[in-house]
Amino acid sequence: MFKFMKSSMLVSIILILSLLLGACGAGTNSNSQTTPPAQSQAEAQGNETPAETVELTVSAAASLTDALKEIQTLYEASHKNIKLVYNFGASGALQKQIEQGAPADLFFSASSKNMKALVEGELIHADKQRNLLSNELVVVMPSDGAAGIGNEQDLKKDDVKIVAIGIPESVPAGNYAKEALTNVQLWDELQPKMVQAKDVRQVLQYVETGNADAGFVYKTDALTTSKVKIAFTVDQSAYTPVKYPVGIVEATKHAGEAEEFYNFLGTKEALDVFLKYGFTIPK
Repeated sequence: MFKFMKSSMLVSIILILSLLLGACGAGTNSNSQTTPPAQSQAEAQGNETPAETVELTVSAAASLTDALKEIQTLYEASHKNIKLVYNFGASGALQKQIEQGAPADLFFSASSKNMKALVEGELIHADKQRNLLSNELVVVMPSDGAAGIGNEQDLKKDDVKIVAIGIPESVPAGNYAKEALTNVQLWDELQPKMVQAKDVRQVLQYVETGNADAGFVYKTDALTTSKVKIAFTVDQSAYTPVKYPVGIVEATKHAGEAEEFYNFLGTKEALDVFLKYGFTIPK
């Protein structure tokens, strides 16, 4: 009898231990099922932090305004992490800004002279600049203007009271105009009629608003508005050829991105935009 009871107790203990072990196992399985699955590679890639936006500052001649704004739309559409910031002005003034340490990643000048000065000052490397475009000088008058202007000599007429040009010392178009007028011996004679502007776009504005009877601008500027008409094209042999060099500023903090945009400006896609606005491509 005692042996039978002892055996029964042993069996009971074994059954209880089995039940306890089974419960522990079930708890372990339950916990493993609630553990979140490892994140998939695709999900991990989807959660990557977007590339940081890089701002490229381009100091560019005012005459490039319309073309470069269209190129900005094209470029930023295919380069989501790039924001182009333009600083438009007279090439000479922009050159001085860069020499004084103003932030700029690229310089796009309307004169080889201003680019040459920065290369000689080692602010732009000679291998990181090139002539990209050409332009020509024209004289414009208000579209409703009555003055008969067909050449430089007509600027002496009494009904031509104000002739606008860019400041020759800082505005390439003004310097080209001075060259041309000097070559036909009219520079000194026209001085009493002259008003000088801070850049070529301001010259255009003076003529558009009737504040000047004539003005020296680039052909590309004249084509941007219906408020002026081209009176005549200045003889290209009378002034230095108009070239537009572009270069990467040595002090740029975004050398890779600056070089990529620099290269893009020479592609057919970009050059087609410049051609549309009246620029020509040097041979």
